[in-house]
Amino acid sequence: NYNDGTSIPNVTDETTWTELSTGAMCNYENMPSFSAIYGKIYNWYAVNTGKLCPAGWHVATDEEWTTLTNYLGGTEVAGAKLKETDTTHWAKPNSGATNETGFTALPAGARSEFGTFISIHLDGTWWTATESDKGTPWFRYMFFDYCTVLRNYGYGKRSGLSVRCVKD
Repeated sequence: NYNDGTSIPNVTDETTWTELSTGAMCNYENMPSFSAIYGKIYNWYAVNTGKLCPAGWHVATDEEWTTLTNYLGGTEVAGAKLKETDTTHWAKPNSGATNETGFTALPAGARSEFGTFISIHLDGTWWTATESDKGTPWFRYMFFDYCTVLRNYGYGKRSGLSVRCVKD
């Protein structure tokens, strides 16, 4: 549910997902057992409501992600400090992972604009609450074989990614 109690539609059908222009969420591969570990995947329309996180919290902005990665020593090393250690959830080698922040970033994968599920165990991707000047939202991602946190705006709003909530 959104923080106002409104239900977030759980969209399982691939075609329906590709046609959305309103908020939605899903479980990876439509399997609730994945969400127990990795959390839900949300399209950007759900993020853009401003009601996705619990009251008193908000989806991290592009600027807040930049502040975090700078604080951790830069984008080149921040991923290692945020990622869960070992290879229980991450594919090998899970390069440099120390989780010294306690964030325990997990590779939840994503759902493409076309409704297909991609990249579980390989990468973790988080929406920001900030739209780029290209009309697509900024996001951050981490890979199993790099120590970095990368920034991009290539996913369309119908894509499904994880979110990071920050206290107001």
